[in-house]
Amino acid sequence: MINNIPSYKLYGNAVADYLASLAVIAGGILIIWIFRRIFLNRLKAWAKKTGTKIDHLVVAGIEKAAVPIAYLGIFYVSITRLHLSKAFSRDFNIVAAVLLTLLAIRLLIAVIRHAPGLYWKRKEDEVKQQIFEKLFPVIQVAVWSLGVIFLLENLGFHISTLVASLGLGGVAIALAAQAVLKDVFSYFVILFDRPFELNDFIVVSSDLMGTVEHVGIKTTRIRSLNGELLVFANSDLTSSRIRNYKSLRDRRVQFNLGVTYDTSLQNLREIPGIIKSIIGSAGDLVFERAHFFSLDASSLTFQVVYHVLSSDYNTYMDIQQKINYDIVEEFGKRGIEFAFPTQTIYLAKEE
Repeated sequence: MINNIPSYKLYGNAVADYLASLAVIAGGILIIWIFRRIFLNRLKAWAKKTGTKIDHLVVAGIEKAAVPIAYLGIFYVSITRLHLSKAFSRDFNIVAAVLLTLLAIRLLIAVIRHAPGLYWKRKEDEVKQQIFEKLFPVIQVAVWSLGVIFLLENLGFHISTLVASLGLGGVAIALAAQAVLKDVFSYFVILFDRPFELNDFIVVSSDLMGTVEHVGIKTTRIRSLNGELLVFANSDLTSSRIRNYKSLRDRRVQFNLGVTYDTSLQNLREIPGIIKSIIGSAGDLVFERAHFFSLDASSLTFQVVYHVLSSDYNTYMDIQQKINYDIVEEFGKRGIEFAFPTQTIYLAKEE
């Protein structure tokens, strides 16, 4: 009687089959336990010694994703050894496919989440890292969508019809939200092409200027010099002419000044040297030229060019202010008068 127990059948399977399945589960759990206690603990100790984050991420990925997948695989192998009803097999395969897909998606997202960030951090490219941080939610949605589609295809659903219907609906939504989508695509253009970044001082269309405070999916916000917040649609910025002063290493300054026609030729010849001397002592700048430029309607005009070795606007204004003070002082000492628009009318008396 006892010898017949292994051959005794229960729900279509012999007791020996159930015992074999339990042995597979027990053996697999034992192997995983040994792996975690010996191999995985040694990996953790090695990762602590290396001091790099990628080692910790590999160990965490094995522990959080690979180990659960191994448990699932052991349980699946042990169950499939038995002769099960079609309904139970179908339901079990569905549950196994769902769990395996979820674990695979989590593992893939973890790899995508950390690998590029570590690479760009090692390359010290903070801009690309920030761009990736902003794009990661979109990537995450895309991975989950592809994973769900893959799962449904394997479960026997006809995804092509669903995708076609969603495609028609997507076209209708795209037409209705054309302006919004235009701004969204412009957002990605700004992220990848980088015409400006946060804290850059920019001028848009020659009259709107300020510091970039926020770049959003729909709009970009700029704090103007007067303090108010300027809100631009991203598509407006990508289609406008933008002057970005962040990369300005030095500032080229050109200005004109005019003296009266009564100025003597000797003083006219001395003016370029006077201006050169004044600019040379004005601070951190480089003098380029000063020339007697033109004979205008009401003035003799000189053109002056110099370079301020700083991108700071306040520094430029301080230097220009000092130059103006010194020019007025030196011209006053020599009796050189500045010109202003005047008209001289001659009246002829008839005989």
